[in-house]
Amino acid sequence: MQLPRRRFLQLAAAAFPAATRIAMAQSYPSRPITVVVPAAAGGPTDTIMRVMAERMRAFLGQPIIMENNGAAGGTLAVGRVARAAPDGYTVGIGQYANYVLNGATYPLQYDLLKDFAPVALLTTNPVLIVARAATPAKDLKELIVWLKANPGKASAATAGVGSPSHVATVFFQNSIGTSFQFVPYRGNAPAMQDLVAGQIDVFFDSPSNSLAHVRAGQIKAYAVTAKTRIPSAPDIPTVDEAGAPGLYVSTWHGLWVPKATPEDVITRLNAAVVDALADATVHSRFTDLGLETFPREQQTPEALGAFQKAEIEKWWPIIKAAGIKAE
Repeated sequence: MQLPRRRFLQLAAAAFPAATRIAMAQSYPSRPITVVVPAAAGGPTDTIMRVMAERMRAFLGQPIIMENNGAAGGTLAVGRVARAAPDGYTVGIGQYANYVLNGATYPLQYDLLKDFAPVALLTTNPVLIVARAATPAKDLKELIVWLKANPGKASAATAGVGSPSHVATVFFQNSIGTSFQFVPYRGNAPAMQDLVAGQIDVFFDSPSNSLAHVRAGQIKAYAVTAKTRIPSAPDIPTVDEAGAPGLYVSTWHGLWVPKATPEDVITRLNAAVVDALADATVHSRFTDLGLETFPREQQTPEALGAFQKAEIEKWWPIIKAAGIKAE
């Protein structure tokens, strides 16, 4: 009987003598490390890893090779990490869409919690609630009143079925007790084009994509979906301040390795991440991109594991109740 590749690798790792695994961890890394990116080159996830890669290379003493594959919502790339040898030479970066949302919207061939070992939380990016410039509401409370008074009439843009913006808008819709017409686009950029043109009413979007249009007066920003205001737009209130308490949504990123990767290897990778996130140049670049890094005490494998599990428990019931299935 032939065993599936993933199961074979897991059994092989478990069979390694302890001394062999310790020796491997002590010499790690002795060759280049491949980071699998479940997105196209040039996108936010790719950019985050490239910003960190040079500092991590200096810390680890080995090159970081980027491997991009955004097909099928990044599920193929994440599957590649799940099936890789658990030796620390194949690492996966991803955002919460890849390691949380996809588990409820795609029929995956891997388990997001059981087939990976967490390494570290990296960055977080709250979302802005924005609307077309001609929207009559002057603040979020008025926007909610207007939306509730016109159920099914307002149009809400999404970056595609099952995308973070789609799920966030469903969360908002459920929270305020009304309904929207969802209009899926192929990404944030075309959705923003139609919002600026006044053809769409509401959009949940990243600050990096929206703020230039807000500052130009082309669209309105009503709130940031976080507990605190963001440094890049301190004048925009939080959802708690604006009238939708608890409506927290963030696009966060983390780093994972295949299950059964030796603990010493994970510790080494985590130390490289912590070093990179503490670097002034890396921090400055992330600030320019509108990204925040997680506090030092949350940059641990344990924190990522707990956070990912909590996010799954939060978002999967919302997705399944709405019947969202990726195309």
